[in-house]
Amino acid sequence: MSEEKPLRLVLAMAGASGSIYAARFLKVLMEIPGETWFVPSPASIRVFKEEYEANVQTGEDVLEFVRKKWNPKQVHKFHFRKFEDIGADIASGSNIWDGMVVLPCSMKTVAAIRTGITENLIERAADVSLKERRKLILVPRETPYNRIHLENMLALHDAGAIIAPASPGFYQMPQSLEDLGDFMATRIFRLLGREIDLYPRWNP
Repeated sequence: MSEEKPLRLVLAMAGASGSIYAARFLKVLMEIPGETWFVPSPASIRVFKEEYEANVQTGEDVLEFVRKKWNPKQVHKFHFRKFEDIGADIASGSNIWDGMVVLPCSMKTVAAIRTGITENLIERAADVSLKERRKLILVPRETPYNRIHLENMLALHDAGAIIAPASPGFYQMPQSLEDLGDFMATRIFRLLGREIDLYPRWNP
């Protein structure tokens, strides 16, 4: 793992399918020095519960599920924030983080961030990330896209966000769903400036 300075991250889960991507990202994140403010939406908890058939009710439960399933080395510190708490610390630009990732990112969340609507902490922290010119990575897991989706994502790209659809490659010859999750986790960490290799690089 990287020997760089500790990573300060805001991580959100919105209510889209693709819990595997969040779970594998969390697994690796636990092994990296730093701290993360973790904000899962109620819809994301429901999706995680259904896709993993897991008894999870909170962000703490999600992390405990990941720990028990893959037993990562725990060096990262997590701060849990409530989805509805728009007055939390990460709702203000006076607090500093290196980047924010919404993984997975629903089209409702994309639309809200694009229009500046900040009715919950995910939307507010994303709005702060944009206005403070901090890295904002949105990982939508939707197909197909309609024109509204595409226009919203283009507007966010133009505003400074990085749109990284959950579209794993297959040249690494994945053998499991975890391999697909690791592909996206690697790509996201690289976007955050962390050289973490969970699959072989393309080398024809």
